[in-house]
Amino acid sequence: MKTTNKGFGRISIPLVTPFKENEEVNYEVYEQLIDYVIEHDCCDSVISTGTTGEASALMFDERVKLFETAKKAVKGRCKLICGTGCASTYETIRLTKEAVRIGADYCLIVAPFYCKPNQEGIFNHYWRIAEETDAKIMLYNIPIFTGVNIEPETCARLAEHPNIIGIKDESGLNPNQILDYRLAVKDPEFIIFNGDDVMLLPTIVQGAQGIISGSAHILGDVLNNVFDAFEAGQNDVALENFTKLYKFCRTWADFGRVHPNPILRPAIELKTGLKIGPARGPLAPITEAEMANLKKVMTELGIL
Repeated sequence: MKTTNKGFGRISIPLVTPFKENEEVNYEVYEQLIDYVIEHDCCDSVISTGTTGEASALMFDERVKLFETAKKAVKGRCKLICGTGCASTYETIRLTKEAVRIGADYCLIVAPFYCKPNQEGIFNHYWRIAEETDAKIMLYNIPIFTGVNIEPETCARLAEHPNIIGIKDESGLNPNQILDYRLAVKDPEFIIFNGDDVMLLPTIVQGAQGIISGSAHILGDVLNNVFDAFEAGQNDVALENFTKLYKFCRTWADFGRVHPNPILRPAIELKTGLKIGPARGPLAPITEAEMANLKKVMTELGIL
C-alpha cells in the first residue's frame, strides 16, 4: 500500500478496544485484531485509543497498557499513533509522555472535551502539550463529541509549532472545513486528514490527504479503491466505491445512534471472526433489529 504523509499513509485505523463479557479489556484479542488489519492490508497505520477505541470510557492505566500492547503487536510493520487526549491538559500531558516512552510514532490528541474552552484555551492546551512533551502531534477536531471546534485560525497558529504536524477533522458538521484548514495553514507539509467515513470523497476533492476510518477494519480495500480511482480521474469508479462505503456506514445511524461502536463492533466480528465483545456502558449493545439490518446490508454489499 502507498505510505506517504510521514508514514500515516492514506488510511489509519482507530482500533476498537475489545472487551470481555465483564467489560474488562481483552488485550489478547487486541493483539489479534492488530495482526488482522495489518496482514489483510486494511490500513497503512493504526491508532490506539481513539474515539473508536472508546478512549473516554477507558482508565489511564488501561490506555497505557493498550499502547504497550499495540507497540508489541505492530512489530514495526506500520506507524503507531496513540490517542492521548483527555479532558484536562494536565492528564493529557501525563498520558502523552507515557505514549512517547512506549515508542509511539505520533500522538493523536482530541480537543479538550466537556469544559468547552474558548479558542485561546484550546490553543494554550495544545501549545503546552507540544512544549512539555517530545511527541509529534496530530490535532483532532470532533465537535459532535467535544462540544468545541478547532477554528482554522487556531489551527494555523498551532501549526507554527514544530511538534504539531497535522490535524484530523471529523468534518460532518462543516463539510468545507478541510479546505478552510488548508487555506489557513500555509505550510504544505502540514498533514490534513478527514475523520468522517461518509465525507471521504468530498474531502479528497478539498485536499484531504487521507482518512482515519473505523470502517477500514472491514472495508480497507474499498477505501483504497476510492483513492485510486480519484487519482486516476475515474470519477464513476470512485463514486461506486464511495457509495458502498456510504451504505455500510449508514447502518450506524439507521436507528438513531450517534456513536458507531455498538454497530461497528459486531460488524467487525462478522467479518474477522474475532470476539470483539460489546461496547462499554453506557453505550447500549446492538439490538436484534439493528443486527438484522446490519447483516442484510453487509450481505447486499458483498462483505459477508
